[in-house]
Amino acid sequence: TISKRMKLSSAFTLLAISGSAAAFAPSAFSGQTRTALFGANPPAFPTGGPPAAPAAPAAPAAPAGGANQNPFGAAKSLEYTGGDDPNHKVIKLSSALQEADTERRKAREAAEARERAAEIRREERQRKIAYMQDMPDSQPAGTVEEFMFKEGVQGELDKLDRELVGLVPVKKRVKEIAALLVLDKMRRKLGFETSVPSLHMSFTGAPGTGKTTVAVRMGQILAKMGYSRRGHVVLATRDDLVGQYVGHTAPKTKEMIKKAMGGVLLVDEAYYLYNAANDRDYGQESIEILLNVMENNADDLVVAVAGYKDRMDKFFSYIPGMMSRIGNHIDFPNYDADELVKIAEVMAGQLEYDIDPAAYVVFKSYIEKRMTLPYFSNARTVRNAMDRARMNSAIRTFDKFAIRGENGGVCTVDDLKRITAEDFQILLDDIVNADHGKRIFS
Repeated sequence: TISKRMKLSSAFTLLAISGSAAAFAPSAFSGQTRTALFGANPPAFPTGGPPAAPAAPAAPAAPAGGANQNPFGAAKSLEYTGGDDPNHKVIKLSSALQEADTERRKAREAAEARERAAEIRREERQRKIAYMQDMPDSQPAGTVEEFMFKEGVQGELDKLDRELVGLVPVKKRVKEIAALLVLDKMRRKLGFETSVPSLHMSFTGAPGTGKTTVAVRMGQILAKMGYSRRGHVVLATRDDLVGQYVGHTAPKTKEMIKKAMGGVLLVDEAYYLYNAANDRDYGQESIEILLNVMENNADDLVVAVAGYKDRMDKFFSYIPGMMSRIGNHIDFPNYDADELVKIAEVMAGQLEYDIDPAAYVVFKSYIEKRMTLPYFSNARTVRNAMDRARMNSAIRTFDKFAIRGENGGVCTVDDLKRITAEDFQILLDDIVNADHGKRIFS
């Protein structure tokens, strides 16, 4: 019947469970635990009631080598020690989700900020367009003279006229650059689009023609117009820019550039930076650094290169990148004799000396002779001649009052300020009457 079948099924189930438990029951094996499958005798399956417990298996003989021997050797098995690995890091899921949310929020805020900035620029552009369209052409923008005097540009140009004799083409070019800067600032005030023009310069001419003086004035004009932070001029030569060994050139060049930042870097005799006969010359590295600065820092540094015109032209043929980055090429012509006499008068006035009218005639004769001799250097030669004339005046005055004791040894202010024809005649005699090999080139 159904009840008998259910009882028989339950008995077999209990028997199977008991047999499984007995099969995996621990048994003694030399002090160690092991498992046995049913032991030595298989269990009997009674027809009814719970199954009998299986017989205990016989204990096997102890293995050779002693009890408790580890068949895998004496080494200790690897165990997890609780996170000694420094690379082990437990990151909670909540923390990871929080970090991801933060990154998404930052990215979203950055994108929104860019969109707001772009929208502000578009609005400003639209307002500017509307302002420029509504502004009549007759809108007063102020006078050029007002900007010239307000910014101090006119004062620098007047000073250039006073201190720099002659050089009409040079002064004209400087005034053209100043006019561009003034008008550019007036346009900016009204809202027109403006851009900083190329202010890098090339000065070509003989020594003593005023290249450094013009560079100083240009630096001051740029500073007053707001195109230069400081307006100072740093003079550099090859020795200041090029090193003597590998790795020395870049630091030297960058140091000079750092000194000139905010002003003008004037590289005198720039053609010496490049040596076409030596491929390993370190000057090429300095040129590459200068070109990079001229391109990327044009708004904070003006680079001016100077030298003889023929050599500068050859230098530009070797370095076309330098030529293309310079927007203002100014050629300085040599002075004539009358201009050099005028320069001597300016120098004497700056030092508070008075040159006798008769002395100018002698000085002009000296200059005309000196211009035919080697190593003539225009205004520098005039400066050297003035220094010698002052020394001759001092010797004459000292001999007159201190040695001979004229006027009781008392000299006047006029005696201390006068430069006479006699003082210049000594210079002229040195180059006219002396042997050619003994001429003094001052």
